[in-house]
Amino acid sequence: MPTPDSTADDIAALRAALATAELARQEAEARASGAEAMVAHLKLLIAKLKHDKFGASSERSRKLIDQLELELGELVAAASEDATKAETAAGKGKSTNGGTSPRRQPARTPLPEHLPRERVVIAAPSACPCCGGRLSKLGEDITETLEVVPRQWKVIQTVRERFSCRSCETITQPPAPFHPIARGRAGPQLLAMILEAKFGQHLPLNRLSETYAREGIELSVSTIADWVGACTASLTPMMALIDAHVLAAARLHGDDTTVPVLAKGRTITGRVWTYVRDDRPFAGPAPPAAMFRYSRDRTGEHPQRHLVGYGGILQADAYAGFNELYAPGRKPGPITEAACWAHGRRKLFKLAEVARAPLAAETVRRIDAIFAAERAINGLPADQRLAVRQEQIAPLVADLETWMREQRARMSRHAEVAKAMDYMLTRWDAFSRFLNNGRICLTNNAAERQLRGVALGRKAWMFAGSDRGGERAAAMYSLIATAKLNNVDPRAWLADVLARIADHPASRLHELLPWHWKAAQARPAAEAA
Repeated sequence: MPTPDSTADDIAALRAALATAELARQEAEARASGAEAMVAHLKLLIAKLKHDKFGASSERSRKLIDQLELELGELVAAASEDATKAETAAGKGKSTNGGTSPRRQPARTPLPEHLPRERVVIAAPSACPCCGGRLSKLGEDITETLEVVPRQWKVIQTVRERFSCRSCETITQPPAPFHPIARGRAGPQLLAMILEAKFGQHLPLNRLSETYAREGIELSVSTIADWVGACTASLTPMMALIDAHVLAAARLHGDDTTVPVLAKGRTITGRVWTYVRDDRPFAGPAPPAAMFRYSRDRTGEHPQRHLVGYGGILQADAYAGFNELYAPGRKPGPITEAACWAHGRRKLFKLAEVARAPLAAETVRRIDAIFAAERAINGLPADQRLAVRQEQIAPLVADLETWMREQRARMSRHAEVAKAMDYMLTRWDAFSRFLNNGRICLTNNAAERQLRGVALGRKAWMFAGSDRGGERAAAMYSLIATAKLNNVDPRAWLADVLARIADHPASRLHELLPWHWKAAQARPAAEAA
């Protein structure tokens, strides 16, 4: 039998344990509250960076968004861990001061309506647990949980029955079905999945082979590679149509990036070029599209070959290889150069941020005022953009030029700020050309965005296997990037095109282009609704 002294000791120990648990709960709540505030701040900051297309944030948004999203993920995980510990300390989710969980649940958005619903009904008692009386249903509470069904593989058996005529003994059989590729029995959905994974998600074929093997499907790298090559050949007509559409634009964005290419015992540096047609900034009706090209080096002959028949506006950086395109004697005529203000601003921004150079900071501030004014007319028709530019933006540009030339005259030619200013001042005609043409954009960001995936992919596949591999990748990038620019799922589009392209009339292949395909897919849905 316990003594009074032992009972008192037990009560004291329980009180001490409760006090310790309460302190741990309060500390966890405090950490969770601080983390939630930081999470909300980071979400807002990331949303602003993703929304901004011009100005100071555009200069560092690419790396900054990646860093902030990484930090956001760590904070959300830490907040969830702290909140769970607080719930455990408070007694499995029930706190001592009101019976509610200390973790503040975020407002949940409804799950997508197009997803199928599977009802799982929890069995209710057949009689009242209190008196045993008969129960009648009042309603129900539904809690929706997002779930995923693992990928399923299947073999489709296409049966062609043979019949014999009893009268003339002629044997009749339906023709063999069309296969997207002749050297294999791979369905269009599987082929599209492989193409999108390799060229859209930048996953090497050996990783795809290993992934499929874990799912019980043995597909060697050579088999998948054979399918990729065959699909590239089958899709060549679509690439030609996209190229023609891009080169018919009045204005193009052009840029390039490095691609390591495997050579004998080493890697060499090849280039992937992109030329983007995007008329949306000036409300143009033509759909956007991107044309990619590969080259083994960066000599000027490559852009001259890519744009051999083009005669419109080219927005690009100051790469010397483009100069021949702007030459007055070029046939069929000189391309009009439009410089990128983001490139000019970038050099000054680095000096303002790293070296704390006052003149660089002031130049950036003045350029940002031009970006701010330009942001208001993004998406307006070309004539309206031109009117606003001549009335509001031209004075800002004129003041900037005057101020920069005055400051530049006082500096040594060896000063870093002077070199950064010279980049713009020596090309001022190209930089100010947007003031006289409503179609020209302030930056070349449209091309840089398309090359971002290539830059990210370099970390995954390390290098292209050959020059032919680089050319094949550039061709597939054209298809996938164009689909994304038109808000079309590349995998769904590629699967449908691969299933239909062989039987589709050559004169109507344009119907399979992403923007026409999207419209055709939307019509049956609208009619069904």
